[in-house]
Amino acid sequence: MGDRASQLLLAGLSRAAAEPAGLPLHWRKGVDALFTSSAAGKRAAQRGKDEGYLQIVRTESRGKSHLEICALTEKGLAHLFSQVSAKQVLEDFIRAVESRRTQVDELLVSARHIQTGLDALKFAAEKVLREVHAPSSPSFMNGALAPNVDLLPFLTRWQESGAAEDCPLPDLYRQASSPAPSLTIGQFHDRLRRLHDRQQIFLHPWTGPLYAIPEPCFALLVGHEIAYYASARKG
Repeated sequence: MGDRASQLLLAGLSRAAAEPAGLPLHWRKGVDALFTSSAAGKRAAQRGKDEGYLQIVRTESRGKSHLEICALTEKGLAHLFSQVSAKQVLEDFIRAVESRRTQVDELLVSARHIQTGLDALKFAAEKVLREVHAPSSPSFMNGALAPNVDLLPFLTRWQESGAAEDCPLPDLYRQASSPAPSLTIGQFHDRLRRLHDRQQIFLHPWTGPLYAIPEPCFALLVGHEIAYYASARKG
């Protein structure tokens, strides 16, 4: 076996030592492996199996192909230590641990984002259920018990101020509730719906991920969209 193949064999055994669960024998696109798919890599992989340095622990199907997942044997570990220093093997272990730590951190961040998104969806669903089961008293539904607050002047001033975006509902609520502190979020949402039904305002959806909504309690379910901005219709 040439020096190149011998070097590839040792490199593959070193990678196998740092991956006790095993890795695919040959590299394929998007798959980490012990050896390349070059001619020398294939010779090194075959020698690793023939000499008993590697053993197949399982096979995995990827489309129409099958991957051999191989792990290092005791004989392979002994051969590796006879050819390279223990320090080099230890460094490979440390790199593998650091790589796993990065992957775990990324998974934890993704899990937190998913949980936040689920919380936002749960909150929106609970709001819909409250509305479904709410009393159908006209005085309650049309907001007659709510403070007499007209939202249109606030939206008009927002647009005339030259703001770069439509008015976020939390900002609109704070402006409207300043002269009427008893205004609840539910009453605020009722007024928005009436103005929207009368085609006096536009309600614009939140377009980012649900977990990123800054103040989800102000979001308003309109049809199949979650509205988070409002603007006055001109004319």
